[in-house]
Amino acid sequence: MIQNNTIKITLFYLVSVGFILLNIWFVVKKDMMVLNILPVLLGVVLLVIFSFDKLIWFAVFFAPLSVELSRIMPGFGFDMYLPTEPILFGILILFLLKVIHKRKFDKKILLHPVSLAIYLNLFWIFITSLTSSMPLVSFKFLLARIWFLVAFFFLTAKIFSNWKKMEQYVWLYLAGFLIVIFYAIFRHWGYGLLNKQAAHYVVVPFYNDHTSYGAALAMYLPFTVFFALSRQYSQKIRTIAWVVTGILFIAFVLSYSRAAWLSMMVALVVWAIIKLKIRFQPIFIAAVVFLALVFSFQSQIVMYLERNSDESSSNLTEHFSSMTNISTDASNLERINRWGCAIRMFRERPVFGYGPGTYMFQYAKYQLKKDRTIISTNAGDGGNAHSEYLGPLSESGVLGLLTFLLIIGTVMYTAVHTWSRLTDSRLKGIVLAAIIGLVTYYVHGFLNNFLDTDKLSVPFWGFTAMIVAIDLYSRRENELAQKNPA
Repeated sequence: MIQNNTIKITLFYLVSVGFILLNIWFVVKKDMMVLNILPVLLGVVLLVIFSFDKLIWFAVFFAPLSVELSRIMPGFGFDMYLPTEPILFGILILFLLKVIHKRKFDKKILLHPVSLAIYLNLFWIFITSLTSSMPLVSFKFLLARIWFLVAFFFLTAKIFSNWKKMEQYVWLYLAGFLIVIFYAIFRHWGYGLLNKQAAHYVVVPFYNDHTSYGAALAMYLPFTVFFALSRQYSQKIRTIAWVVTGILFIAFVLSYSRAAWLSMMVALVVWAIIKLKIRFQPIFIAAVVFLALVFSFQSQIVMYLERNSDESSSNLTEHFSSMTNISTDASNLERINRWGCAIRMFRERPVFGYGPGTYMFQYAKYQLKKDRTIISTNAGDGGNAHSEYLGPLSESGVLGLLTFLLIIGTVMYTAVHTWSRLTDSRLKGIVLAAIIGLVTYYVHGFLNNFLDTDKLSVPFWGFTAMIVAIDLYSRRENELAQKNPA
C-alpha cells in the first residue's frame, strides 16, 4: 500500500514538472500560451464527470464577468458570451445525452404549469423560426433560449430540491457581480461619480451599457435585503448581506438607469400588495379603470408629456423626471422610434412575424423620417426593439407575445399562491424576494430587452426555477401533512 502511494506521488510530480517544462518551452520557443488553457479544460471535464451541478455554478459565477467574443476577436462570423455560452452548450448536450440514456427526468418539473407555458413559447419560437426571414439567425436564437432554459430553469429547478442551493445560486452570481461593480465604480470615480455620461461605458466590457447593469442590480437587491433582515440567518451572514446591500444600492444609484429605478418603485408597490394580502379583484378593477382613463385622456397626456423639457443629467431628480420627456430627450425619442418600428413590423406580419432574433436586421426600413433621432442609424444597426414585449410581437407575431405573457402570468400566479401556502419563513422570504426581483424585470421589459444575454437570463430563469421548486416542495409537504395529521 505504501509502495503504491509512493508510486502515485512520484508519478504526480513527474507529470506536473513535465507539464511545466513543456509549457515553458512553448512560451519561450514558440511564443504560444496554448497549454495554459489545459488546466482550465481539465477542471471543466472533472466538473462534468464528478459534479454536474457545479458546472452550472461555474456558469452562474462567470455570467456577470463574461465578455462577448466580438470584443476579443472582431469580425468573427458569429458572436457569443465567453466563457459561459460554450459551457451552456456543453450542458445542453450532456443533458440530452443523460435524458436519452436514463430516459427520465423529474416529471413534476417537466409537467409543472410554468414548464408547460415555456413549452408553448418555445414551440411558437420554433414555428416562427421555420417561417423566419432569416432562418439561421432565428434558429441560433432558439438554440440560445433552449440552453439558457435547460441550465438555469430545468436543471436548476432539480438542484433546488435542496432549497439551500437557492442561496448559493444567489451568492455565486453576486460574487462575480461584485467584481464588476468595484470595477465600474473605480472607473466612474476617475470620471467623477456625478458624471452621468460615464455611467454608460464604465461597465464595458462586462455589460454593454448601464441599462442591463441597472436591471441586474434591481433583480438582486430584494435578495440581499431579505438576507440582511431575516433572523433565519446567522449574524455573520446578515452583516455581510447589509454590506453587499449597501454596495448594490450605491451602484444602483450610480447606474443612472431610469428604467431600473422605475422598476424598483413598481416592485415595491407589488411587495406592499402581497404583504397586505390585497385580493386580485380590486387590483384588476383598478387596473382596468386606470387604462380606461389613460385611453380616454391620451391626447391631454401626450400634450402634458411634450411640455416636459427635463433632459437626462447628473441631477438625479431631473434625470428621473426626464423619463417622460418625449419632445427633446434623444434616448426616449429613439426608444419610441424602435417601438414604432416594431409595431409596423407586426402589422406587416401579424401572425408569424419576421423571425426570432431578426428585429435588429429588419427594422431599418420601418423607421419614419419624423421619428428618427440624432442617435438613429440609416442602416438600422443600433440594436433591438427596447421592449421584451414588442420584440416578440414583431419577431413572432401575436402568439409570440401572448405565449411570453402566459409564462409571466403563470409564474406570478404560482408564486403568490406558493407564498400564501408556505409556513417556513425562510422559504417564504426566498419566494417573495424572487417575486420582487422578477417584477423589476417584468417592468423593465417594457423599456428594454436582455433575455438573449446570460447576464439577465441567470436571474430571470433562476428565480423562476426557485418559485417552481418551492411550489413543488410546499405541495409535497401539504400532501404529507394530510396523510399524517398530528
